[in-house]
Amino acid sequence: MSEHTNKQFSAELELTRSSFLQMGGLVEAMVQEAMEALVTGELGLVDKVRERERDVNRLEVEIDERIGLLIARNQPAAVDLRLLLSVSKMLTDMERCGDEAEKIAKMARRLHEAESRYIPAVELRHISNHVVAMIRDVLDAFARDDAVHAATVVRNDKEVDKEWKAALRHLITYMMEDPRTISRSIDLIFIARSLERIGDHAKNMAERVIYMVHGDDVRHTGVKATERIARGESPDDIDA
Repeated sequence: MSEHTNKQFSAELELTRSSFLQMGGLVEAMVQEAMEALVTGELGLVDKVRERERDVNRLEVEIDERIGLLIARNQPAAVDLRLLLSVSKMLTDMERCGDEAEKIAKMARRLHEAESRYIPAVELRHISNHVVAMIRDVLDAFARDDAVHAATVVRNDKEVDKEWKAALRHLITYMMEDPRTISRSIDLIFIARSLERIGDHAKNMAERVIYMVHGDDVRHTGVKATERIARGESPDDIDA
């Protein structure tokens, strides 16, 4: 690879990283705005979420095409190839986070336009705070090549799962106590489920960051083993 080609490749690689971070920032804002629309009834935020979704989809296509060209034209070294392959996988998870945020925004609009008087389950706010932090943390870990920080996102997904189950129990109890709340409670269950899925996608991305940094596939290895691998230690004899 000539010096000129090498510089061009490095610039394209950095553009790929920055574009993915930009996409992640948009998705993080979408989740926050969708939940704000749900809690406050400020439905202008729903339109903002949908506008951001179009930008997210555009970035996904642009980044994916750039990755394909970079691999085909440059035959990158192992560390650069891991970066490109990791971003390619994370693109799908990040785009799906955006899809879930748009679903939440649409349900928020439906609930408020139906003039449903309700107080959103407290757990929904807790879950949304957790998953927004997970997206932010995975982007930070990616930007800094920080596998240890990425491993905290994998662990935090366990907390989101607990919050999801608590919200489900709360809403089922709510429906049983007052059958008139069944319709809106079902919508809130779907919102909680969307938030839980965002947490799953953030965990997937965190696992990809660890692969990007160390070259180890930590999927299905358990949280404790993932944390040891992220620190550069052996995962032997560690259970989840």
